[in-house]
Amino acid sequence: MPRKIIFGSIWLGFLLYATFFAPPDQPDTLELIKNLSTGNLTGINTLIISLFNLMGIWPIIYTCVLLADGRGQKIRAGIFVALSYAVGAFAILPYLALRQPNREFVGEKNLLIKIFDSRLLGIFLTLASGFLVFWGIKNGDWANFLQQWQTSKFIHVMSLDFCMLSLLFPTLVGDDMARRGMNNQWLFLITCIPLFGPLIYLCGRSPLLTSQLEIPHDVQLDT
Repeated sequence: MPRKIIFGSIWLGFLLYATFFAPPDQPDTLELIKNLSTGNLTGINTLIISLFNLMGIWPIIYTCVLLADGRGQKIRAGIFVALSYAVGAFAILPYLALRQPNREFVGEKNLLIKIFDSRLLGIFLTLASGFLVFWGIKNGDWANFLQQWQTSKFIHVMSLDFCMLSLLFPTLVGDDMARRGMNNQWLFLITCIPLFGPLIYLCGRSPLLTSQLEIPHDVQLDT
């Protein structure tokens, strides 16, 4: 119950802040999102381009943990995973509030879980993220970014969403390590490093340990 209250309160507070207290929407926000999505990047601060693309990597990072975590839960993790690709932490927080501790992986890995359990995917995400961060910092205009962060709801909330996803990830790591038979406290602490901590974890974690325990009828097998 305390977990539900904590994560539910964070979700509600984040939602209220984004709705009522963040800077207002700007007239060019939809055009900016369209250009970022279609690769029409002329004149856009590279820091914003980098952040936007990193916000596409974060849901993949969470998918690598949540699909296995959702096996055996009473709620379908896949629904929250899918929504996170559009709204980030606004979809992850409700799942964290509703999930139960899950330290075993029951059944066999399906194709989707095998893909997101792969170290190769973690390595690819790390290289892609490293490039985006280096390119954004090297070529970005920090003064312009700060000005947009103070005046644009889209940039402001997207930045806070990045920070929220960084803070929330370690709450899933304990159970994920248990499902893999791991007891590496240093690797757990590394996940507290924003973005690259979770990526290092994905590259270094052991494969899932499968169990053939009986699955209760009221839990979800497919995620």
